[in-house]
Amino acid sequence: MSVKRLTVCGGSGFIGSRICKFAVARGWEVTSVSRSGEPKWSTVTSSDKAPQWARKVSWKQADVLRPATYVSFLQNADYVVHSMGILLEADYKGVLQGRESPVAGLRKAFTCAPQPGNPLERSVPAGTNQDIRPPETRDQLTYENMNRDSAIMLAKEAASANAQAFVFLSAAGGAPVLPARYISTKREAESAIASEFPRMRSLFFRPPFMYDASRLITLPMAALTGVGAFFNTLTRNTFGGVMGAAGVRPLPADTVAEAVVEALQDAEVRGPVEVPEIEELANKSWRKNLL
Repeated sequence: MSVKRLTVCGGSGFIGSRICKFAVARGWEVTSVSRSGEPKWSTVTSSDKAPQWARKVSWKQADVLRPATYVSFLQNADYVVHSMGILLEADYKGVLQGRESPVAGLRKAFTCAPQPGNPLERSVPAGTNQDIRPPETRDQLTYENMNRDSAIMLAKEAASANAQAFVFLSAAGGAPVLPARYISTKREAESAIASEFPRMRSLFFRPPFMYDASRLITLPMAALTGVGAFFNTLTRNTFGGVMGAAGVRPLPADTVAEAVVEALQDAEVRGPVEVPEIEELANKSWRKNLL
């Protein structure tokens, strides 16, 4: 059996690094693509030192908003994963230079101003060396360019490179404190990828809130989300539409990552992958490791 090759865009992040870890455990050749290259390990694990498995990952630097910087890392990849996104949007240069506060960015996120269409509608060419953000949001990290457009363009390049399968880390839902565009842009990405690249098996993972002991801030947040999920159960999902992901039981980040790797190797899995199926896939992988 030939060795599988996986490219993870966002592989230095909280969930992306764990996907790399479980893929390495299967003997796959893994390439991580991100702005930073190798992670700052203290931000994704409980140690500031690289774990042993990290030595088997090829850590590459690229800009997901500039396809020409990463297309070479997709060549010969069997599988491609998009594991990036933002919860809040802001003018990142303005924030760094003190010209815009995160609160101003949040206010902007809730506005109803017209938003640019996805890169396929704008006829952005494959392999372009240009930033895929339209001129009106050139300095802005928005839900459109990070949660939608970067995924659509990565899927386009993966399909051109003849990848067998593509995973987009979407979400179970939004939350009352987030603009509706947070989840709507993810659903727009799912729809565009499914319709435009039908020959490539696409999987849209919709995990709930993810937590891990190595990132302490996620533990109390997971506890609060767990309370919301319990309330949602007691009320028979009466408020599910309002609560979004805040009403879904949280999962360990490792569970989601392991499920992603298992799903990539299972040709029967395609389309939206909801929370129950995520847990089922992770359990299936765990049982295999026991044999």
